[in-house]
Amino acid sequence: MSEEKTLLVTNALPYANGPVHLGHMLEHIQSDIFVRFQRALGNKVVYVCGDDCHGTPVMIKASQLGITPEEMISKAWASHYADLQGFLINYDNYYKTHSKENQEISAMMYNEAFKKGFIITKKISQLFDPQKNMFLPDRFVKGTCPKCGAKDQYGDNCEVCGATYNPTDLKDAYSTVSGATPVLKESEHYFFDLPKAGEFLHDFIRNRGVIPFEMANKLEEWFKQGLKPWDISRDAPYFGFKIPGTENKYFYVWMDAPIGYFASLKNYCDNHGLNFEEFVKPDSKVEMCHFIGKDILYFHSLFWPATLHAANLRLPNHIFVHGYVTVNGAKMSKSKGTFIKANTFLKFLKPETLRYYFASKMNSSAVDLDLALDDFVAKVNSDIVGKVVNLASRTAGFITKRFDGKLSSKCYNEEIIKRIGDIKDDVIKNFDSLNYAEAIRIIMSLADEANRYIDKEAPWVLAKTEGQEQKLHEVCTDGLNLFRALITYLKPVLPEVAQHASEFLNDELNLKDVEKPLLDHAINKFKPLFSRIEPSAIENMIAASKEDLKEAQAQQAKASEKKESETEFEPLAPEITIDDFAKIDLRVGTILEAQEVKEARKLLKLTVDLGFTKRQVFAGIKSAYKDPQALVGRKVVVVANLKPRQMKFGLSEGMVTAAGPGGEQVFLLGVDDGAKAGDRIH
Repeated sequence: MSEEKTLLVTNALPYANGPVHLGHMLEHIQSDIFVRFQRALGNKVVYVCGDDCHGTPVMIKASQLGITPEEMISKAWASHYADLQGFLINYDNYYKTHSKENQEISAMMYNEAFKKGFIITKKISQLFDPQKNMFLPDRFVKGTCPKCGAKDQYGDNCEVCGATYNPTDLKDAYSTVSGATPVLKESEHYFFDLPKAGEFLHDFIRNRGVIPFEMANKLEEWFKQGLKPWDISRDAPYFGFKIPGTENKYFYVWMDAPIGYFASLKNYCDNHGLNFEEFVKPDSKVEMCHFIGKDILYFHSLFWPATLHAANLRLPNHIFVHGYVTVNGAKMSKSKGTFIKANTFLKFLKPETLRYYFASKMNSSAVDLDLALDDFVAKVNSDIVGKVVNLASRTAGFITKRFDGKLSSKCYNEEIIKRIGDIKDDVIKNFDSLNYAEAIRIIMSLADEANRYIDKEAPWVLAKTEGQEQKLHEVCTDGLNLFRALITYLKPVLPEVAQHASEFLNDELNLKDVEKPLLDHAINKFKPLFSRIEPSAIENMIAASKEDLKEAQAQQAKASEKKESETEFEPLAPEITIDDFAKIDLRVGTILEAQEVKEARKLLKLTVDLGFTKRQVFAGIKSAYKDPQALVGRKVVVVANLKPRQMKFGLSEGMVTAAGPGGEQVFLLGVDDGAKAGDRIH
């Protein structure tokens, strides 16, 4: 055994605007097995994760649901956490990126980067939704592909021909939020100067053994093309953390998402009396291991280490990268019922069936993993039920009935018991290097040997043969010790089965002494540990997944109907304080004169009495008030301390207030009788 160490293990954060599905579960299962295995070796592990809560999709979906983003992420967190627990994922802390710890660490890291010259600003042009008054991420713009002409394609790539392009290249572009035609609008953005960290990053990726070799080769493309500054800001309205020192700029979700690892860690440390600094300081002895999918490789191996470097914080020791999950050889499909949510799976199948199948297919590469459902059923039934659990069920009854539940004082076949220790180093090596498939192949080879041994010695025959009592006792003891070894090796994969086996064997199933057989040892009565998967369970799960799609479509249609039937409201402007509001001087005014400005399409020229003075105000209300004289004598609300503005037609010395979307739908605000010109509005 190697010297004991401490590890910080993280898993990519599920996004808060959707359910956890089997594609997500691959990674959670992979990291959970790794953590359980490391603890079996005697290593200390802090295992953290949480929900990724920020960004435009969360804000928009919450609006569609008619709830606040905070309400939505709380519901998502509860759902995700329940699903993860259902699959026996044992996080020390499952947290949220929308937390005070994350805000504090994000601000600290930004400020450190700013001090060291890693933050730059420049103006960029982006597509803007004029109806929702918001900038649009690429995925919220759709239109006709400029390459192949396919309609309703996203703003960054075409799903029909595979072309990539800028959202401005789309033909007939429209906002998926409102349906409006987007316009180009300029805005100042904040960037992390990635080229400034280029030399450090190249060394980090190439020379430190942090990421797999093939992934390092893939990242070379970024360096060949030349690193570019990374846009870390988004304009209001946006659900996230405000960038320190700005009024309406927010951290882009991918800036604070990986910081969520440290936020979850800090929350755990604060609640358990641990020193957070010992985990994150540059010379920390703790090994930090990230488990991620290949789709977010560049965020974790370029942007994340660059920001850590700028903030003088520790770097990852390992970034483990996996591929996608396919089902029956194809991309998960909602219409085929193979886009399977975690909670749908758990309604029909035990979590350890998926844990075992994924583990039996996983290695350290980023190759996609196929969940072939027929093979899934056959493998689980053959391996867990037929080879492992069956080994105990064929021998335990004899120990209980014939030998008062006590194992013999010696083994019958020392050679096969020795095989338990012979495979130990290889099993450990493969689990440690994430080659779970090879570890399980080795374990199942031992299971095959064990079952051949029991078949050969046939305890059911020995039980009926006179003078074979001692041999029966020892052979069954061998069988249960082989079963104990198999379950001990599989404990990180099958924790619930292992727990029941531990209670049955009256043993902790400790990996460190797996090769030492239990002798002269009392066991408890055997109870069934696992059941076969019936084909009907798969059929019912697929059918339920199709129903999930129908339900989601019905909810979407209902939301669309509701949206169409309701008045569309502009999003709220950024929050202000009472001090901000106090700067605006609203007064009651009486319109003395109202004239059409013939040269202007929208303007009326008003003379307004404020009691202590008269003001000339140009108002864009011509379309709504076609008879200007009808306004004379009307009391209105005036922004009285607005800086005068020289217009083509004269000086405008204030602003009258109105409501409505514009055009003919404009309605001047008035006051009750009794209020007089000049009264301040509070």
